[in-house]
Amino acid sequence: MFASEEPRELLSRASSAVLHHAILEPSQTRDAFESLLAHTPWEQRDVVVFGRSVAQPRLVAWFASPPIAYRYAGLTLEAHSFTPLLLELKKRVEVIAGAQFNSVLLNLYRTGADSNGWHADDEFEFGADPVIASLSLGATRRFDLRNRETKETIKTNLASGDLVVMSGECQREWIHQVPKQLKVLEPRINLTFRMVQKPIAGE
Repeated sequence: MFASEEPRELLSRASSAVLHHAILEPSQTRDAFESLLAHTPWEQRDVVVFGRSVAQPRLVAWFASPPIAYRYAGLTLEAHSFTPLLLELKKRVEVIAGAQFNSVLLNLYRTGADSNGWHADDEFEFGADPVIASLSLGATRRFDLRNRETKETIKTNLASGDLVVMSGECQREWIHQVPKQLKVLEPRINLTFRMVQKPIAGE
């Protein structure tokens, strides 16, 4: 691993969110970001907020093997097949996370005006207490975790090549977000690797 810092646990007790710095060589990080930015079939979906339809403040793409659709927040994303690059990144992430994944959700934050509000990756199909591995590429963006009960909030900056592995009771006890940062002008791509363990609801 090409990190200059040791992995750091952001949480405590039964919840875990371990930050691994720079899991790829700088050239690999740059090449992966540029390739995904240019060649991913990005789409912007509409979501309903307070009764009205608005464009999601980021672009998304869903990859899974087998090609299972992903439903969240009233949206349905049809699965694309893993590319050689995504398979390579998945393999690297699996070694560090100590877990296997069969899907990945990509989010493109075009500038700091794009964001992702408070949420948890706790959908039924990921099972109880899933391992979620989140890889950042591109611009440095803030990543916040908030305890559901105590409201304690932990803020950290994720640079290109950083990986956060969430496990244990993290998705039950904590929510997380990528807040707006209007001073950030460059794009950032986030890859959230997951394991679909149960049939998608309604299928």
